[in-house]
Amino acid sequence: MARSKKRKHAQITHDDGDQQGQNAPKITVGDILARASNPTNHERPESHRQENKANGDEDETWTVVGKGGKKRKTDNYPALVYAESHRQQCSLKIHDLQKLVLYCLADDSAPQWISIRHHFGIKKAVVLFVPGLERGMFDGSVALNAPKKSDQGEDLGKESDVPAEEVALHNVPSSIAVSQAHSSPHNSASPDAYLPVRLAADELPQPLKPLADCFQHLWPVQAPGDDSRVFSPLHMMLNSNLPKSQEQKKAEKATRGPKPVNTQYWQNKRTPIANFICSKEELEDNDFVLHPAWFEDAAGKAREVKRREDAKQSAEHGWMDTEVEELDYACVPSQEIEQGSITAGRKPFAIDCEMCKAEGDTMALTRISIVDWDGSVVMDELVKPDKPITDYLTQFSGITAEKLEPVTTDLATIQKDLHKILTPQSILIGHSVNSDLEALKLTHPFIIDTSVLYQHPRGPPMKSSLKWLAQKYLCREIQKGHGTRGHDSVEDARACLDLVKMKCEKGPEWGTSAIYTESIFKRLARTPRTGTGALANGAQGKTGAIIDHGSPEKNFRQMATFSIGCDTDAEVVEGVKRAVLGDPDGAIIPGGGVDFTWARMRELETLRGWKNDHRYDRIHMNNDDNDHEDSARTDPSPTELAAKVADTVAHICEVHASLPPCTLLVVYSGTGDPRELARLQQMQRTFKAEYTIKKWDQLSVKWTDDEEQAMKRACKKARRGLGFITTT
Repeated sequence: MARSKKRKHAQITHDDGDQQGQNAPKITVGDILARASNPTNHERPESHRQENKANGDEDETWTVVGKGGKKRKTDNYPALVYAESHRQQCSLKIHDLQKLVLYCLADDSAPQWISIRHHFGIKKAVVLFVPGLERGMFDGSVALNAPKKSDQGEDLGKESDVPAEEVALHNVPSSIAVSQAHSSPHNSASPDAYLPVRLAADELPQPLKPLADCFQHLWPVQAPGDDSRVFSPLHMMLNSNLPKSQEQKKAEKATRGPKPVNTQYWQNKRTPIANFICSKEELEDNDFVLHPAWFEDAAGKAREVKRREDAKQSAEHGWMDTEVEELDYACVPSQEIEQGSITAGRKPFAIDCEMCKAEGDTMALTRISIVDWDGSVVMDELVKPDKPITDYLTQFSGITAEKLEPVTTDLATIQKDLHKILTPQSILIGHSVNSDLEALKLTHPFIIDTSVLYQHPRGPPMKSSLKWLAQKYLCREIQKGHGTRGHDSVEDARACLDLVKMKCEKGPEWGTSAIYTESIFKRLARTPRTGTGALANGAQGKTGAIIDHGSPEKNFRQMATFSIGCDTDAEVVEGVKRAVLGDPDGAIIPGGGVDFTWARMRELETLRGWKNDHRYDRIHMNNDDNDHEDSARTDPSPTELAAKVADTVAHICEVHASLPPCTLLVVYSGTGDPRELARLQQMQRTFKAEYTIKKWDQLSVKWTDDEEQAMKRACKKARRGLGFITTT
């Protein structure tokens, strides 16, 4: 009865109102805010309305439904809606852009920072990664035209006493300038720093004007990272978190310590142990003393001999190199390798040492334990240091004065025994084993370090403890005497051995972010294409393509349905068209194209010198000549930069114009300017390399709190990217 009265009351209300009010659709508060900020944003593009008229659907406003009365026909065309009154609580991240794509194409949750009307109507998604674009191009701090004059006739394009922020505000309209002022370092906590900026063609520099015809807002997007590093914006977009069931979420909440590994979607990939041997670069980065076999040329060996003499790491100072003349001596003939063998003829040994603090504030070996591939103990000896012990570190080492009292074995004896055990086919396994080898005064070319093999979740230089790794991956509690009676070196050695065995069984990606994440292409492949039913019924999952310069990124190329290599940005544009629309003859990419396309344009990044070149950095670091003027990287002129930006914008607009209706287009820059951060990081690496072998006055660079704070500021700037989103 109450329901009937409510219906009659509604009828009376409509009868008293005018004819227009009678047929007014229900409008929510969100609709009012969205329409007030952008009255036309929720409507379908005029081009698609013309298509409806051509198909005979001229009157899409009213339709008769049910027993008399008229209701507005539902417009199921997808649209992105953003209300200007909304306030972001934190900066938009690349992960948020990824979740937007997965919400539209897969099964992710709805984003909170933007509204997507009729997201089920979005058929395809295209993501363009355009490094080199920078917020400063829009707010005026990066010149794209000839330098402008101030009211007093001063050239604002050159250095002056005018603060950079004021120069930017002088050259740009109020909307973008205010956003830039709020996003400055001093106002980073302001909610306005996270807001998108509306694009207007008459307010943008000439090279950027076409973007206003394709996108409504410029979104500030923060790259992943911390105070001193920027993580890969490519991996953040193309790697998605594995979905979890409610039971798994509850189990994680109930678990103390490391969370259990979710292996629901994991596929084992049996891998020979030799594939996990540390490379020369990994050994250098983790402070290993390199074995002479790593140096093929005489000049390189001579430099290393000189370095080791200066660092007191030569034979004269008690160091020993295992008998491995060349790296190739470790190779085992294929006819001697058992089929399917993980060791492939090699002889792995897991090692762990305990040290005490000796006179001169040095660490001295007091116990060594070695186990073979079967876990059997090969060596477990207490060692008497040559120098008096000042601190036994019993709470960690488990060594006491009473235990060492009857011991006569010294380091030289241990080295002789190791000389017999270790052959060119031997592989040493350990956790942060560089410390063990330094205590042993020993070098060996073939090392597997579990602290490197199982990277820290936040990446290097941070390292996970052996106790944490054993608990997480082996479900084993070790080092229970930590802080009281000390560690058991045999137990630790076996834990390292079992971690390596697990890696060999599970595959190279085990222990990396791959156990928590998966390729976005793999995630979409588990989602059935629209209208095809469930995958269990034989339906095809959604397909994806990756288009990149050169050879597309190896890991993701294997996951994507199609990959296209390019040499220029123009070829990238053609590759996107081909992926989205398909080959005309369906020769490779079937008609209708793929559901998800990721592409990268690199010409602007290359012009600005933003490309990462780790090979250059290492050569630069190892160069004895400190004069690097020939390697200096100069910025392009404003004219050159403006021309390349115009080309890049034209490519973006060409992609936008080629997309079929109901396609989501996302463009993101990834980072801001990373060059100052890269310079400071290289400076820090040089300092760390020299600090251990040189006195403070002899250092070529010095790292103080000033440089540390400068790195944090540079990292903050490098993480300031931008993005654009729209639907066609």
